[in-house]
Amino acid sequence: MPSSQISGKAYHDATKHSYLSVQLNPNYVDASTQPSAFKVYPKFYRRVKLNLNNPVHAFISLTSAITLEKVYKDGPYKLRVNPSAGALYPTEVYVQIRGIEGIVNGIYHLEVENNCLTLIYELIDDGLESYIIPGKCINGFIFLISCVYYRSSWKYQNRSMRYCFLDSGHHLGAVAASAFLHNRDIQLIFDFDKLTLNSDLGFENKEFITACAVSGEIQDKKIRHLRLKVPFVSGTDYFESNQFIEDAYQATTQQKSRQQKLEYPQFDFARDKFYQTVWDRRSIRRFRKGAISQEDYLYVVQQLQQSIPTENYEEIEIYSVVHRVEGMTPGLYRGTHLVKTGNFSEKTGYLCINQAIARDSAVTLFFVSDYLNYQTAMQIAGFLGQRLYLTSNYLGIQCSGIGAYYDDETQELLETNKDVLYGMVIGI
Repeated sequence: MPSSQISGKAYHDATKHSYLSVQLNPNYVDASTQPSAFKVYPKFYRRVKLNLNNPVHAFISLTSAITLEKVYKDGPYKLRVNPSAGALYPTEVYVQIRGIEGIVNGIYHLEVENNCLTLIYELIDDGLESYIIPGKCINGFIFLISCVYYRSSWKYQNRSMRYCFLDSGHHLGAVAASAFLHNRDIQLIFDFDKLTLNSDLGFENKEFITACAVSGEIQDKKIRHLRLKVPFVSGTDYFESNQFIEDAYQATTQQKSRQQKLEYPQFDFARDKFYQTVWDRRSIRRFRKGAISQEDYLYVVQQLQQSIPTENYEEIEIYSVVHRVEGMTPGLYRGTHLVKTGNFSEKTGYLCINQAIARDSAVTLFFVSDYLNYQTAMQIAGFLGQRLYLTSNYLGIQCSGIGAYYDDETQELLETNKDVLYGMVIGI
């Protein structure tokens, strides 16, 4: 059967963890063989160094900025505003800029390591709009998120399909956070002609577009496809293909998402404090088994329920396993509704591949969905994950994403037949 006729659920099911599968394939890798985590175009390409005193530059830079450098025995790690499974960072960002004073109209690659924009394509009467929103022209910005999947599949093999989509959603969340801080609206778009765009951007099979975010003035104007193909540049220093991931991407790209009316969230974060939160965000590695207040927990839930600014949508249902929230009965909640009481901390620790953070947290959350488009659903789960990170950190609560759990047994705990897309923990 062609991959385009296989459902996203089939690919999801093919990457499930179980107690037995984890024991049989513990998945050790040699850290010295890790592929490069930064894409760099040749030195002769024109570059714009991003100046954080320039509001436009600052807006773009904060979508992907390096926030901390750590040195381990196997080399330096550069942590960023967007979290990533295993700190492998498969996502790249490209920005089309049109009608912004002082910047040539073109498509740029955001060179994160050097905090600059690399001009990879100069616009005339063409542009990305024709692939994404035909018949429209955007004066402003189009952010494209792509995945260089081998950075993740090097370690996580087939299951990295999930992590690439989740990481893409987190990166969209980082774009949204920067937009909020710079007083710009953004709209997420998941359903568009990604396959043609991959080809015209010269990605071959080594990189693929997952989503975009647009910000600016939308006009009725016909823009044609790129008149030239962009030369191929690899995002890693070496590459090993994975047919499963390539087939999964093709299949889930061609399925339509559910649709909804576009609505924008209304946040009340203090901007200076939120800006610092974006810079200081980290993934927690251990909790002290402390309790959080009911007020803070309900505030977090409220922010997760805010609108997601997109017309392409898949509903994510959030289950919370409450372990330590002052004034709340321990147990399983769907939203704020108590499903069943009980101390499930040992159970969630076991379900999350015996990770102590899922046992010692104040709350362990699971995102589930009955989706039409798997790729969109996973990205929205990642987008909500970024919102959870920033909201909890804003309140002084620690957070971490958990992509590894025993899928079927987690469904049993939650008493749902919907696919479990993501796990997350918050606490102190």
